[in-house]
Amino acid sequence: MTNDTHLVIEPSILYFGTPVVLLATENADGSCNLAPISSAWALGQHIVLGLGSESQTVRNLAERPELVVNVASPELWEHVERLAPLTGASPVPEAKRAVYRHERDKFGAAGLTPAASDLVRPPRVAECALQLEARARELTPGGAGLFFSVECEVLRVHAAERVVVPGTHHIDPALWSPLIYNFRHYHGLAPELGHGFRSETARTPASAA
Repeated sequence: MTNDTHLVIEPSILYFGTPVVLLATENADGSCNLAPISSAWALGQHIVLGLGSESQTVRNLAERPELVVNVASPELWEHVERLAPLTGASPVPEAKRAVYRHERDKFGAAGLTPAASDLVRPPRVAECALQLEARARELTPGGAGLFFSVECEVLRVHAAERVVVPGTHHIDPALWSPLIYNFRHYHGLAPELGHGFRSETARTPASAA
């Protein structure tokens, strides 16, 4: 075990290895906004999102609460990065103008494919192996008005057949992993170290291979 010396630092960001998701929401004119974020976590059948208060996604969810949380995988990092400097807000908020530009066709700009959802109006991202149709239940402001925490109820989960343990409803972690945003760099997961005591896939043939 390493006994490291620790420094007191003040990092500009705290993205200490978080998954990237693409949020599909509906604009006022019926078109789709697609936004990458790296502040998303699951609590049971709910997803909690951290969104900038001036984002088009927050505006959309406040008025039209349906969305799709598309979980990106490592091979999609370049598509995600194409979306990163784009905003669906028009005009672009003053605080974003130095970095972001408006783009109406986010799917086209990212080179991704929309796929019809079953229960919500925004489309899924066909290239994402894990897609969660959801509805925003509560938007809570925080950070002195800089962001919103958005609680979403998952209504339906779509998973690519290739990453599902055959005959079950489980994702096989040996076959799929999320894209990780680590201090503004993109990573995939490292090889598995072990499994938790509540794992339901530890002894499946695919996971053991």
